[in-house]
Amino acid sequence: MSPAQPDARESARAAYLRALGIEQWVLRGGAPPQITPRSLPAVGGRAAGAADALTRLKAEVAACVRCGLAKTRTQTVFGVGLEGAEWLVIGEAPGAEEDRRGEPFVGKAGQLLDAMLRAIGVQRGRNAFIANILKCRPPGNRDPKPDEVSACLPYLSRQIRLLQPRVVLAVGRIAAQNLLGTDAPLGRLRGREHVFGEFNTPLVVTYHPAYLLRTPADKRKAWDDLKFARAVFARRAAGAQQADVLLSGSRP
Repeated sequence: MSPAQPDARESARAAYLRALGIEQWVLRGGAPPQITPRSLPAVGGRAAGAADALTRLKAEVAACVRCGLAKTRTQTVFGVGLEGAEWLVIGEAPGAEEDRRGEPFVGKAGQLLDAMLRAIGVQRGRNAFIANILKCRPPGNRDPKPDEVSACLPYLSRQIRLLQPRVVLAVGRIAAQNLLGTDAPLGRLRGREHVFGEFNTPLVVTYHPAYLLRTPADKRKAWDDLKFARAVFARRAAGAQQADVLLSGSRP
């Protein structure tokens, strides 16, 4: 590694924090770790199997007519990322631009989300998979209806089962409440390590980037959430690494 590389990374991180509008934010202990996707087995292993299964699930979602949103959507928005991603970021539903492009979190809110993630060493399409509770856009960007969530949540559960992320980051009240099955306000859900799904995956709640664009004063709170999520991830990754060492040591 050349001496210039750490400085370049730190400069890039500073730029992302400036995009958040809070240049004075500084992580104690140095820059965030440079995280890469898990090294999964090659063709014939879990990586190949998960990739094939995700492709099949994406095709199934594209043909879905479980709720009335199938009549108004331009296309489904399955999600974006690699099957080895260790972070899963979940929002509420696609907006107009997402519906047009078929990718979650684009536009200004998506740019802010990318900046938030990069500030803790996480990157869309590299070590993060990004998805929504709903795969179709609700007309007028209204909140998802309960029957729409009930129809779509099984798809997300299957995605999580295939991806097996180390951490889920729920962005926004609607995503958090639906994932956790609660009507508690966002303020009560933040700052805590929740669990989700059959693997008891750690789940951390933060603000939706669209909300932060409207309410920039809460960006500092969002940064606290991101640091907390990073700490949860670090504990989970360290525990998995220790388990791997113990398992390898027990093999003949």
